Amino acid sequence: MTPTPTASDRDVRPGDFTTISEALDFAARQTTGVNLYSLRGELTEVLSYADLAAQARGLAGRLLALGLSPGDRVALAAESDGDFLRAFFACQYAGLVPAPVPLPAPFGGKDGYIAHLRRLLVSAGARAAFAPGALSDWFVEAAEGLALVSTGSLANLPHAPHDALPAPDADGLCYLQFSSGSTRFPLGVAVTQRALMANVVAIGRDGLGVRAEDRTVSWLPLYHDMGLVGMLLCSLAFQVSIDLLPTGAFVRRPGLWLELISKRGGSISYAPTFGYDLAARRVQAVAAMDLDLSTWRIAGLGGDMIRPEPLRAFAEAFAPYGFNSRAYVASYGMAEATLALTLAPVGVGLRTDTVDVDRLERLAEAAAPVAATARTREFALCGAVLSGHRLEVRDAAGAVLPERSVGRLFASGPSLMKAYFGEPQETAKALSPDGWLDTGDLGYMADGEAVITGRAKDLIIVNGRNVWPQDLEWTAEQGVAGLRSGDVAVFSVERGEESVVALVQCRTRDRAARAALGKEVENLLRAKHGLDVLVTPTPPHSLPQTSSGKLSRTKAKDLYLAGAFDISDRPLTA
Repeated sequence: MTPTPTASDRDVRPGDFTTISEALDFAARQTTGVNLYSLRGELTEVLSYADLAAQARGLAGRLLALGLSPGDRVALAAESDGDFLRAFFACQYAGLVPAPVPLPAPFGGKDGYIAHLRRLLVSAGARAAFAPGALSDWFVEAAEGLALVSTGSLANLPHAPHDALPAPDADGLCYLQFSSGSTRFPLGVAVTQRALMANVVAIGRDGLGVRAEDRTVSWLPLYHDMGLVGMLLCSLAFQVSIDLLPTGAFVRRPGLWLELISKRGGSISYAPTFGYDLAARRVQAVAAMDLDLSTWRIAGLGGDMIRPEPLRAFAEAFAPYGFNSRAYVASYGMAEATLALTLAPVGVGLRTDTVDVDRLERLAEAAAPVAATARTREFALCGAVLSGHRLEVRDAAGAVLPERSVGRLFASGPSLMKAYFGEPQETAKALSPDGWLDTGDLGYMADGEAVITGRAKDLIIVNGRNVWPQDLEWTAEQGVAGLRSGDVAVFSVERGEESVVALVQCRTRDRAARAALGKEVENLLRAKHGLDVLVTPTPPHSLPQTSSGKLSRTKAKDLYLAGAFDISDRPLTA
C-alpha cells in the first residue's frame, strides 16, 4: 500500500467552494487523499479523494434508499477510519446532516457511554445511527425505542443505488457538531455549508497560507471541531493529503505522531498543549528514532488554554530533531464559530503577554506595568481576528472595553453557527438578534490580538479577587513532583462564603504519602497565590474529562458535591 502523494507540483484552489461536497469533487481531480493508520501506526487504508468521492456517492444512494430524506440527521461514530469518512461525505451528497458522536473512551464504560449516546441521539433528532462493528450493538441499545430507520453497521445496508442525488444547498446544514461539554451537557451546534466554507477559507487561505507542498498529519478526534474542520476538512478543501492516526494511538505512544510527521514529511499538524506536553515528557521513548521534523512549518496550538512552559519544553526537546519553535501558531475558537476566530501570524512562533497578576485579579486590568517584585502571569497572544469576522471585549453592562481591559468576548462573522439544534432558548442565550455570539470566555485585546484568560463560568471570586483556576492548577502541576498535566482540578464552593477546592489525582496507595502530597499542594498554593485551598486527593484517572479530552471542572465539582471523592476511609485503587 502506497500513501497518497503530497503533490507539490499542483495548482491549489484555495477552498473557495460553496459546499464541502463541491470541494471533494474538485479534490477528486487530484492524486492526493486520506491515509489511515492503525493503533500501531501501520498504514491500513489509502483513500484518494477520487475514491472517497465515488464511494461516498454510492453510499449516499443506499442511505436515501432506507427512506431517509434530505435534512434528516444521521449519527456517526467518529472513528478515524474509512467508514466514517465515507458515511460523512455520503451524507453530504445525499443532503443528510451527519452528527459525529464521540467514542467510548471518556465515558467510563459501556453503561455511561450508552446513556450519553442516547441523549445525543435525542438531541439531534437522529433518524439513523451507524458505528463500526465493535460498537454497532451499543448503538442499537442506545437507540432502543427511538424509531430510527436504521441502526448499527454500515456493512448491513442493502445495495440499493439511488440515481438522483439532491443538488447541494449552500444555505443548508452541513453537520451537527456537539460541543465538548466542558461546562454543560453538549449541545448540537448547527453548522451551515456557508459557515464551514467561510471558516475554511479564512483559516487556510488568509491565515495559514496553505501551499501545494503542504501535507497534514493529525491524531485529533474527528468528533471534535479541531480534528474534523481544522485537520480533515481544511486539508480536503485545499486538496492536501492528510495522514490520520487514531487518537488512541497517540495516547499510547505519542512518538507515533512525530514519527508520522517525519516519515511523511508533514508540514501542518495541530494539538492542544497537553499533546505537546505528553510528547515532551516521553522524549526518551523517541530518542532512538531517526526523526526529521524540519518539514513541520505549522505546529498549531488550540483546543485548550495555551501554556507556554510545556511548549518551550517541547521545542527544546525536539530542536535536535529539526523542530523549529517558530512553527508554533496560536489560535482561538470554538465549535459555535465552526472552528477558528483568531490566528497568530505564521512563521514567528509563540508570543506571550506578561501581566501583573495582582492588578489583573483585583481590578481586571491587564495593562498595568509589571514591577520587578510583582506576581506575573504569562498569556499567549492568539492573533488577530480572522478576515470577515469581528471580536469585541465587553463589560457586564455590554459596553465595549478598550484594549487591555478584561471582559467577556463576543464574536460575529460568517462562520458563526445557525443555532443550537432544537434548542431555541439556549440559542437565544448565546446568539443576539444582531448576530453576536457570547463566547462565554474572558479575555482582552493587546495590540489587536486576542488574549484568552479563561472561561467566565470557571472564574473564582474570593475576597474581591478574580482568580483563574488554571493558575492554581498549573502551579501545583509544575511545582509538585509526580503531578502531571490534568492531575489537578480547582473550583469554588459555597460554604457560607466562597471556598476554593483542589482535587489532586494521586498515584500512590500509601495514605501518609497522599496526605503529604496534599499538604505540599496546599502550602504551595498558599505561598504562590495567598489562598487557603482545601486539597482533596483522588484516585488515578478519576477527574472527569469532556469528549475532547479537556478537564471538566463542572463535572468534577458535581462529583465532589455528591461525595464521589470522599476517600478518607477507603484505599485508593491503582
